[in-house]
Amino acid sequence: MAIKKLGVLGAGAMGGGIAHLAAQKGFEVVLGDVDIKYVDGAVNKMVKLMDRNVEKGKLTVEEKNAVLGRITKTDKLEDFAAVDFFIEAIIEDLEIKKTTLSKIDKILRPEVIMGSNTSSMSITAIASATSRPDKFIGTHFFNPAQVMRLCELIRGSLTSEETVAAAAEFVQALGKTTVDVKKDSPGFIVNRCMIPQFAEAIRLVDEGVATPKDIDTAIKLGLNYPMGPFELMDLTGVDIALAFMDYVYGETGRELWKAPLAIKSLIRAGRMGDKTGAGWYTDRVKK
Repeated sequence: MAIKKLGVLGAGAMGGGIAHLAAQKGFEVVLGDVDIKYVDGAVNKMVKLMDRNVEKGKLTVEEKNAVLGRITKTDKLEDFAAVDFFIEAIIEDLEIKKTTLSKIDKILRPEVIMGSNTSSMSITAIASATSRPDKFIGTHFFNPAQVMRLCELIRGSLTSEETVAAAAEFVQALGKTTVDVKKDSPGFIVNRCMIPQFAEAIRLVDEGVATPKDIDTAIKLGLNYPMGPFELMDLTGVDIALAFMDYVYGETGRELWKAPLAIKSLIRAGRMGDKTGAGWYTDRVKK
């Protein structure tokens, strides 16, 4: 089946970014959320990004308007009935995902592939809420989706080879490099490698070995990473990092995933990172 129209449910940073990317690549997009104000907010962010590119001469006004013209905004699940590929990018709560996708499953045509942008949760468990586990796959994009080059494709226990191939072809048409996560393992590849590094960096601070700033400097210069662990946690959300740790620790029981007390204390103080104006650092966000 030719994929011409993408459905994205969830208009947060990830869902909005995926929708924007697809529209830029020429696909029709239906972008939805529980309240149209969230969709409006996502589209407004797209406009601001494109306006900056227009000012820099990287985009014409006509091209910007064409991208926006390919996006349909909605707060009704029924509006996804005509999409050819569907991606869920809602809150990282397993029961909410399952309840929502069970409803979507009844609306989508039987041949439509369903993807989940979850960053760590079991694709098999999420797919179990649908009647098409063979046509369900993890499509884990990275933030910002318009820029980051990778998309992890995660197989559930019943995901078919045809689904993997079709999803890879579509995601590659969005300009992404795909990796095949052959086993439905908590955290997949990137987060399974990254989150233990976060936890160990926090333990170094707890033990008085070094400050967050010096740890970030050491990691960037010693391992040639573009960002240190504390900078990255602040950027993506300290609360998100804790949610990853808690979920995978709960699934595996492995101590290297256990969240240090310091990250919990930071969140209790309301310091979630850049989005709240403070996280591990207090001077990263321009006032």
